[in-house]
Amino acid sequence: MAKTSITYRFLKFIGLNFSEEEYGDISFFKAIYRALKGIKNALLLKYCMYSVILSPLNYRKIRPIIWRWIGAQVGEDTFIGYEVWMDFNNAGLIEIEDHVHIANRCLLLCHQRDLSNYYVDDDYSKLPYHRKKIHLKKGCLIGMETIVMPGVTIGEGAIIGAGSLVTKDIPAWTIASGRPAKVIKQIPKRL
Repeated sequence: MAKTSITYRFLKFIGLNFSEEEYGDISFFKAIYRALKGIKNALLLKYCMYSVILSPLNYRKIRPIIWRWIGAQVGEDTFIGYEVWMDFNNAGLIEIEDHVHIANRCLLLCHQRDLSNYYVDDDYSKLPYHRKKIHLKKGCLIGMETIVMPGVTIGEGAIIGAGSLVTKDIPAWTIASGRPAKVIKQIPKRL
């Protein structure tokens, strides 16, 4: 581990408990830049989630554009519902292909704590993060109130049932549901 920065020591001194791996060698200006970028992205995402201004355009036009501004890769004719949360500090790890439909109140999460070296009496907040890409392939549907975890690919044309927790890849042209989501049906070819 590199020598801890003055910025990290100051954050610790004022009572903020951050992971040393993530903030240990960060400069003051980098910390300010990250904070300002986070505020900007949070405000943009908040507009996406709750705005009723221009309501008919929000789902397929305005929200996909704003998600691109935040840093996600969003394809054409993508539907992003009301109150959809994305991991905006890791938006560059989100790839959404054309014709994807994300229903209301979903969560796309690209980071989680690494618990592989977590033991009794350890401080959870000091654990490093795993950051992994989420890839939603062409024409898939994410049902209402679904959580998509880091590192997941949802295949082309797949449907995820409402309220699911997707922890593993879902193959193309299947229907998956549950907590954790499991494939419950293969979508047949049209005769």
